[in-house]
Amino acid sequence: MNLSLYTVSAFIIVDTDGHRVLAKYYHPPGDPNAASKKLTAVKEQRAFEKGLWQKTKKAGGEIILFDGFLAVYKHSLDLICYIIGDQSANELMLLSALVSFSDAANMLLRNQLEKRSVLENLDLVLLCLDETIDDGVVVETDSTAIASRVSRPKADTTEIVINEQTLMSAYLTVKDKVQQRIGQL
Repeated sequence: MNLSLYTVSAFIIVDTDGHRVLAKYYHPPGDPNAASKKLTAVKEQRAFEKGLWQKTKKAGGEIILFDGFLAVYKHSLDLICYIIGDQSANELMLLSALVSFSDAANMLLRNQLEKRSVLENLDLVLLCLDETIDDGVVVETDSTAIASRVSRPKADTTEIVINEQTLMSAYLTVKDKVQQRIGQL
């Protein structure tokens, strides 16, 4: 029984031709015998992705046991999104994380979860992924919370409008202060 929080071994997005669009592999700390340790080299990762795509390229499933890993996947237009976990992982939790990521990405990309929009907005997609999965741990499964964290403007930035009136106002303020200082001398 797996009692670790580190349930996600990888997150992968491939296109319908089997080419990698985005891939992020996680390696849990501590356990040297973990199954995800065998997916450290890029060559191994590409072979794993190609084999996984071969098994799941036709729509009609959500879960597969492949090469010692549990993979949950979702087709979206011209992409397939995967969350890979250890074969003893909770498939409902992995599926919930995948669905919430997919829904949040759909919200952020205005219902265009397709290869072109993912590549054009890779920063938003990666932030969305980081809000869903942190170092192999599923941290959020509420798609609206994920989307709001990614799209929220930074609280510490304020919009400053500089125009002729504000410059003149600043000049007059500085002029008055200088006159006051000179008057005090």
